[in-house]
Amino acid sequence: MKILAFAASSSRHSINKQLAQYAANHAATLVDNAEVELLDINDYEIPLFSEDREKELGQPDLAKAFFNKIGHADAIVISFAEHNGSYTAAYKNLFDWTSRIDQKVFQGKPTLLLATSPGPGGASTVLAAATGSAPYFAAEVKGSMSVPSFYQNFDTEKGQLTNAELVAELNQAVVQLVS
Repeated sequence: MKILAFAASSSRHSINKQLAQYAANHAATLVDNAEVELLDINDYEIPLFSEDREKELGQPDLAKAFFNKIGHADAIVISFAEHNGSYTAAYKNLFDWTSRIDQKVFQGKPTLLLATSPGPGGASTVLAAATGSAPYFAAEVKGSMSVPSFYQNFDTEKGQLTNAELVAELNQAVVQLVS
């Protein structure tokens, strides 16, 4: 099983990237011969989407490469950063370009949607938007969860959740992802 994980964030020190990696690595321990690939969406930076740019540029190779990465995965873990209650501009732009290749961006893949933030809201607003819309883009959402107050609930040195209730919730979601 190939598990593709990424943070919907362009931060080089993304707490959502840490969470996505933790969840994907945990999922990999539940399946024989599982492989985790951690993407950085900074590697897929393309011009801002518009119909005019699409007519001028066609479909950017980086959007095609991102779509192909999803296509070659058996399961997907995404952790969403929240900017002003919504998706980050970097993720939204990549997603918009990719959806022009095929509206079924997630290609029917089992998907775990996560979100975290330093504050008590845990990026739950963007997570709700992502969870609500993902099925329209062919994600088979197996679970979603928010991790509030990241630095109080995640040991960044060990790279793992420390809150027992959150660990149990993530364990349940990860089992659903790989089953």
